[in-house]
Amino acid sequence: MKNSILTFAFLILILIISCNENESIISDTNTLDSLVSKYVDNGSQALLLVRLEDKNGKPIYQFSDKNIDLVPSQDINENTWFRIWSMSKIITISITMDLVEDGLLKLSDPVSKYIPEFKNLKVAIANNGESLINYGQALGNDKSLMDDPCPLKLVEIKSEMTVLQLINHEAGFYYSTTGVKCLDESLASENLATSKNSDELIHRLAKLPLIEQPGNKHFYGLNTTVLGLVNERASGESLDQLVKNRITEPMNIKGIQYKKNNDIELLPTFSGTDSIIRIANKGELDIMGQHVPSYNLDNELFMGGEGMIGTANGYADFLRMLLNHGELNGHRFLNESSVKELYAPHTQLNNEYGYNGYNLWITSNLYKEKGFGDEGLWTGGGYEGTHFWIDSKRDFVGLIMTQMFETPKAGHDRDNVIRGEIYRQIFKNEK
Repeated sequence: MKNSILTFAFLILILIISCNENESIISDTNTLDSLVSKYVDNGSQALLLVRLEDKNGKPIYQFSDKNIDLVPSQDINENTWFRIWSMSKIITISITMDLVEDGLLKLSDPVSKYIPEFKNLKVAIANNGESLINYGQALGNDKSLMDDPCPLKLVEIKSEMTVLQLINHEAGFYYSTTGVKCLDESLASENLATSKNSDELIHRLAKLPLIEQPGNKHFYGLNTTVLGLVNERASGESLDQLVKNRITEPMNIKGIQYKKNNDIELLPTFSGTDSIIRIANKGELDIMGQHVPSYNLDNELFMGGEGMIGTANGYADFLRMLLNHGELNGHRFLNESSVKELYAPHTQLNNEYGYNGYNLWITSNLYKEKGFGDEGLWTGGGYEGTHFWIDSKRDFVGLIMTQMFETPKAGHDRDNVIRGEIYRQIFKNEK
């Protein structure tokens, strides 16, 4: 009897400690709630959801708000489905690391080993022989406003493109938003997202030149989409199957997938391009031209860099797997060494705001100094405004979910301000 009483008392103590740990993260929910609502009230967001989970999946904080006129019928909560766009990338990269562990590919492998159709890719350069990196406004260059690099010249690739270069966005692929008009128009004309399947997507990509020699420069673009194609060829399975067979089913994750079931209602696509939120026009999300990925049940094209949908609850589960060093719900997906590679410094090492791991941005101390959060957060986001981070110091994950293309000016600071308030409370409580 004495042992039973002691055991019961111990369990109560653990429960109290657990509650106190959660309370130490967010102590003033009213202030944080008001801050989230501010971005709906000021007309910069049609909807907004903020969710924090500890490493065991217990909610630490959740609050949502919406403009009832823009989103009249759909509830915004942890089970609402969002188009997550580039938040697909870290999932695709994680699958690559899993395939490496299984010996199905190597990061040093040439991409042409799996996609021989890319053997004859060319590199585009300006008509004066300069690299297009000097012109592309996607890297902050204004030169394209003064000098027109078009018509472009094509030159041979100097070295084999590798799988690692795809992960690091150093393979030379890009989006149709570089600021080099003739290059953007060429990509957009291929209508990549309308490809029937992976083979057709490869065929269309093979027609396009690269923006730079592989290995020369980091340039954000379709690199992870091509990585997904490598994953498919190396494994003999579609990305849809790889996600199910290696991630969602063995770890019991519900809320990450490629296809929209009949009972899933996706949110509208909102645009703030005109400074007033409205339903986006067809073709306005022009990252790949006039078309966006399809989520229909009959879809057979799975874009590893852009094509997934997810809920806050489901994506938080995936983040918790990374936080737990590759394991979730009793199933080990990745070795701890592979997870460490994801957040190890790889590119953009001289950036004052942090560095790039494998498509995870790791924040510097400047985030803390500016009141944006803390040093060492693993962060990422998507094209329609979704954002996530992993706090490995305090063992929790965070999500800020919306659906907004070109956020109006009043919402430009949204993620930093909301995350900043969360960490203001954390730092205050830690004192």
